[in-house]
Amino acid sequence: MPVEYAITVRTAASFAEANAQIREALKAVGFGVLTEIDVQSTLREKLGEEMEQYVILGACNPPLAHRALSADRTVGLLLPCNVVVRAASGCTIVEALDPRAIADIAGQPLLKDIAEDAAVRLRAALETLPPAR
Repeated sequence: MPVEYAITVRTAASFAEANAQIREALKAVGFGVLTEIDVQSTLREKLGEEMEQYVILGACNPPLAHRALSADRTVGLLLPCNVVVRAASGCTIVEALDPRAIADIAGQPLLKDIAEDAAVRLRAALETLPPAR
């Protein structure tokens, strides 16, 4: 059985709208976007491959990141929290890496509460998007 590691919503918003809306929603719950990878553009440039619009946002909540790094310096390998926005047939999919999966991977008990806090915040951000019809 595959391990669940994503918090996923399907939204009626266009790719551009969902991308802008999730950035604002992340900000509202204390996350900033530190990095952005335009996967569609990168694969076209580097490999000549075409795919749907797909962006990976590296989101960070500094107080939560500080707490996590204070508990386990190695957890930096699993940060920031990735949020994916991708075009799909008839909707846009927005997914966040479930921070509880990070705590499970790290195996550090002190990370459980931090990961739960981050998961609640990320879920709240994703739930602000208008649902797909």
